Amino acid sequence: MPDLRTTALADRHAALGASFTDFGGWNMPVRYTSDLAEHHAVRTAAGLFDISHMAEFLVTGSGAAAFLDYALAGRISTMKVGKAKYSLLLDENGGVIDDVIVYRTGEDRFLVISNAGNRALVAEAFAARVDRAAQIVRSGREVPADGVFGFVVGTERALIEDISDQTSLIAVQGPRAREIVEATAGIADVEPALADLGYYAWSQARFQDQPLFIARTGYTGEDGFELMLSNALAPALWDSLVEAGEPFGLVPAGLAARDTLRLEAGMPLHGHELSTAILPAQAGLGRVVAADKDEFVGKAAVAVAASDRPVLVGLVAEGRRAGRAGYAVVDADGNVVGEITSGALSPTLGHPIAMAFVPPSFADPGTSLFIDVRGTLIPATVTALPFYRRTA
Repeated sequence: MPDLRTTALADRHAALGASFTDFGGWNMPVRYTSDLAEHHAVRTAAGLFDISHMAEFLVTGSGAAAFLDYALAGRISTMKVGKAKYSLLLDENGGVIDDVIVYRTGEDRFLVISNAGNRALVAEAFAARVDRAAQIVRSGREVPADGVFGFVVGTERALIEDISDQTSLIAVQGPRAREIVEATAGIADVEPALADLGYYAWSQARFQDQPLFIARTGYTGEDGFELMLSNALAPALWDSLVEAGEPFGLVPAGLAARDTLRLEAGMPLHGHELSTAILPAQAGLGRVVAADKDEFVGKAAVAVAASDRPVLVGLVAEGRRAGRAGYAVVDADGNVVGEITSGALSPTLGHPIAMAFVPPSFADPGTSLFIDVRGTLIPATVTALPFYRRTA
């Protein structure tokens, strides 16, 4: 078994007494004190997350927008500079290789953030799509330099660079997140100001006079920010955020809290609600696909009607026993009709919640079903996602 990778903040986590787990090949903090305490802190104040295991790709050049339009399911070329967009990387069969967030950082410059465990798959998919994308912009392919791939012919170019090993990502999530980031020593020259920054947008800034990227995005269902900078400065930024956040109730939070937070918010996790066996429409993400684009990988497959395929639903169960990934969903006649993909006892709502794939005939809100929890059938009701939505 290969050694697990560590982030630039590993020493900080160890000093805080974190428990660690293998996540996508990284040794990541699963909790520091209590899953529940960390979860509630994010809902009521703020949590501090190390998300440096995520993968980052720069896509630059005059052909960058055309390349991403072809490579991803969304329409990237119409994005405005300063904005972000959630999108999907599909295979030829319409299955989801990964879900990503794309930031337009310039007219010919994009940042694509993907999941840690799918970094190699995303890099391979991008590389495989270069030849066809080059044809779309009427160019040929040339490998420009070590560590960078793409095409360069004449004035048309799209260069893709994996910068994952050079950068760290820190997330501040919760209703007090903006106040905390604004109060953090060392952060300066934020433009636009965080108070003026909309959701799924980003600001450029400086930390200790070095570049800092601040995005108003997150994976918790709360307001919050994700901050990207060089590995060398990540420990200092973490320390500054901890100090600034103490009066506001900020606590370090691990992967366990992040998972229950995203589940309450109805956010999919690749390998659970998303995979190459699942079409976007099945996971409720048909809106993410720009089906009217002339060409993109997976276009023909997602255009085929899939009305008979299972679809993702929310389930609210009775009692305190939660269904977990892999547990069966059963109808009133005792027939297995679906499977849980994610489930937990909701810390915020106080009852079991789950996401599951079931046939469309069982997907209407209010439908009564059962979850087989280790041989006991627990009554559950289909509900619309998300389970939790912040009020401000």
